[in-house]
Amino acid sequence: MDIDDLAQRIQSGDRRALARAITLVESGRADHREMAAELLDRLAGSGRQALRIGLSGTPGVGKSTFIESFGLMLTGQGLRVAVLAVDPSSARSGGSILGDKTRMERLSRDRNAFIRPSPSQAQMGGVARRTREAIALCEAAGFDVVLIETVGVGQSETMVAEMSDLFVLLLAPAGGDELQGVKRGIMEIADLILVNKADGALKETATRTCADYAGALRLLRKRAQDPEGFPKAITVSALEEHGLERAWDEMQALADWRREHGHFDARRAEQARGWFEEEVHLGLLARLERDPALKARMAELGAAVAEGRAAPARAAAELLAALEGR
Repeated sequence: MDIDDLAQRIQSGDRRALARAITLVESGRADHREMAAELLDRLAGSGRQALRIGLSGTPGVGKSTFIESFGLMLTGQGLRVAVLAVDPSSARSGGSILGDKTRMERLSRDRNAFIRPSPSQAQMGGVARRTREAIALCEAAGFDVVLIETVGVGQSETMVAEMSDLFVLLLAPAGGDELQGVKRGIMEIADLILVNKADGALKETATRTCADYAGALRLLRKRAQDPEGFPKAITVSALEEHGLERAWDEMQALADWRREHGHFDARRAEQARGWFEEEVHLGLLARLERDPALKARMAELGAAVAEGRAAPARAAAELLAALEGR
């Protein structure tokens, strides 16, 4: 694979080259990881920057419908939109359906849109393991907005907020005790709450639900990186395409305010440092897997912990000491 040629094609907006590059960075083969690192290094100086929007929500809330309607609105304004949709992987077989393009049929045919489904591969945080690298590739390809859809909300599925500029939480009306069901940790990191399905018989219910969330948000401690009034909750209808422009206006207003006050760049720098630290952690684990002696010692210690003959903390310290001696 010619990395220079691939990098040039990505920067020229070649969608096929972008798809091939994302496949490369998602590969776990050692030689592919080296090529992926070289490719990302070549593209690091492109200077292109997209607005990264993370989107999470309970299953069935209408994330795919919202992304399609919202994406079509953005492409209608002349913007180029990339969608990185993370599909849950089976804990038994490891497989994923990867059917997001079929759920966003209209958007998938738009020349200014790019949809890439990726398997979560049991990765915690609701995102795929190489989502950060896929985002960097989409930015280098010249996309204006990158939407990162997670597999759904949960206690640990907040990692998407650590790789996006804005974190949007999509909720449904009449969700029962959903105000408590949606975890406080997610509420605290949400920049914008969108109550979807505000149409038909659910319109009035959605309005009440939105008011409940707005009240709950006012009880949270104000964050330094937010202007007055944020985070906020508004109603939208992805089906009837109502409220999408207002949602986009709110996102732009928040992003612009953060840029003006230095929070935007500071957040990007912190995210880059976090990406580096995660790569170090993954590299150390990979080194344990590659070294036969360390791998065998890890298996021995793991068996000792499972049988109750050793404490996990002590076994981990012993393995790290063996790693330091290499």
